[in-house]
Amino acid sequence: MRLASKILCLLIGLTAFLAGNAEAKYAAYVVDAKTGKVFHAVNENTRNYPASLTKLMTLYLLFEAVEKKRLNFSTRLAVSRKAANRPASRLGLKPGQSIRVKDAVMALIVKSANDVASVVAESVGGNEKRFALRMTDKARKLGMSRTTFRNASGLPHRGQMSTAKDMATLTRAIINRFPQYYHLFSRQAFTFEGRTYRTHNK
Repeated sequence: MRLASKILCLLIGLTAFLAGNAEAKYAAYVVDAKTGKVFHAVNENTRNYPASLTKLMTLYLLFEAVEKKRLNFSTRLAVSRKAANRPASRLGLKPGQSIRVKDAVMALIVKSANDVASVVAESVGGNEKRFALRMTDKARKLGMSRTTFRNASGLPHRGQMSTAKDMATLTRAIINRFPQYYHLFSRQAFTFEGRTYRTHNK
């Protein structure tokens, strides 16, 4: 029961969201991650701007790259000038710097760092545009039929859209395909280069 409760709480936090514009509608889709049983649904198929929930797909593709041994948690990812110049929320990476995959994962989960999202996109996809195409392609393969990604961070873009139901589908996919990383999503803080970063999520 405790595990089921944790999963339900995680899904509430990840799939009930408001888009960042005046026309957006509240949308929610709460589902049991294991069985797919739906507990609550409101405007679940309405397309909204997903904001930082976008980073769930960035993490999915990063976990997949590790699974396929293209990277490991000790691999260092190079920071480009473009990635370093991403607006907040950010880790404050500098051009020419590098960050381990392990730290990148925690920066995305805890800090929701846009600069790190771009670093991951460039390292895994070659550039962020190609990575976004891969994100959308993966969304289709997972059954997220109403989702389109244009960047890895969730920074505003008129073409970046998703639904509460699609985001629940992605959340279930992460939990079920990569259970070894599930515990990381409960982390409240992490330390990078001597500085501790804390989450704003409750």
